[in-house]
This record gives sequence, C-alpha cells and structure tokens, in this order.
Amino acid sequence: MKKTRQMKFEELDEFGKDLKRLLKKYRTLESDLDVVRQDLTDEPGEHPPFSYRIEGLGLKTCVIKVKKIACRAMKGRGVNSGLRLIYAWYEEELRIVFVELYFKGEKDMEDRERIFKHFN
Repeated sequence: MKKTRQMKFEELDEFGKDLKRLLKKYRTLESDLDVVRQDLTDEPGEHPPFSYRIEGLGLKTCVIKVKKIACRAMKGRGVNSGLRLIYAWYEEELRIVFVELYFKGEKDMEDRERIFKHFN
C-alpha cells in the first residue's frame, strides 16, 4: 500500500500578487496550479527537463524552477506554455513554498532578489 504524503503548500505574498496579475490573462491558472500541486505532492524534487534546481544561489534551501506547466487557457501549447514556477522545497518538513510565477515572454529569469530576501 502506498504511503500518502501530506505535503504542505505555502506561498509568499509576492507570489499571490504574481498569480492575481496572471489570472487576468490566463483564467484557468488557479486550477492548472492545483494539478502542479498534485504533481509536486507525488514528486517534489527536480525532474529535468520539466524542473531543475537553480544553481549558483549559495543557499541551503533547495530552490527549484518548473519550466513545463500546462495551462488550459493557452490552447494548443500544452506544457510549453512559457509559464515558470519557482518554489523552495523543504524535504524534511514535506513543505513547499511558492516563490514566483511568471510568463517567460515577460521576463527572462527568476527574481533572485526575491529568493535571497526570503531564503538567505
């Protein structure tokens, strides 16, 4: 019998603002993130090419970027939606903190200042 994991999800206030802004354009994003949460409950670590640990941060906290997020509001794009999710994973605590959500076409990479502000 498979042991069920009780993953705890939290989010930074800035993440909530990112989500609110993106929901105006991508109305399915809330339910799309529910699918991501379920995937992360089953497999929270990095899984290239879908997700990988952001290297070079110099932090003890494991910070992961998800590159492949399916968004139903972007018909025909599948997991190549261009949406990026950054989260911190605390393996021992079974806890994930959503840090940032952005569209690749609007910015090139994660907000490292935000990461350092909260996890340094």
